[in-house]
Amino acid sequence: MAYPMQLGFQDATSPIMEELLHFHDHTLMIVFLISSLVLYIISLMLTTKLTHTSTMDAQEVETIWTILPAIILILIALPSLRILYMMDEINNPSLTVKTMGHQWYWSYEYTDYEDLSFDSYMIPTSELKPGELRLLEVDNRVVLPMEMTIRVLVSSEDVLHSWAVPSLGLKTDAIPGRLNQTTLMSTRPGLYYGQ
Repeated sequence: MAYPMQLGFQDATSPIMEELLHFHDHTLMIVFLISSLVLYIISLMLTTKLTHTSTMDAQEVETIWTILPAIILILIALPSLRILYMMDEINNPSLTVKTMGHQWYWSYEYTDYEDLSFDSYMIPTSELKPGELRLLEVDNRVVLPMEMTIRVLVSSEDVLHSWAVPSLGLKTDAIPGRLNQTTLMSTRPGLYYGQ
């Protein structure tokens, strides 16, 4: 759960979210290094009166500033593609949960069991108990096992919705007439809020 004045992501609860956090740190370091280099070069150009004209026309400089960005893009793209394929991979799910978005609530169905479905409504602000979170508390929570691969099928009955649990690294669009699927696996027990 996020806390007030938090600057980073929520704590990772799934292997996918851990990978996303590592990728974020990796990319942020590259951006930080590039920004520092550009700031240094700009400050040098503004403070130095001397210009070496033969280096500005050199073939070597053009080769470097063409190849170096390509290498940097590859350093960003390869981990990104790896995570994308990991997120799309489904390895023998132990449980399937069908999630249907409605205009003011979500319907959940455990499809591996007969007749196990329920609706989940947001608790109105006037009915919240002390300590409960506004716009996050629901009357029926989804209970899922820990350390098991779970497939979540997401769709909608009426309009576009978004089913998201940030600490698990999940965000899937619920589109009417289309069945999207995602996989989750929680590595530790807890209460995880989503929207």
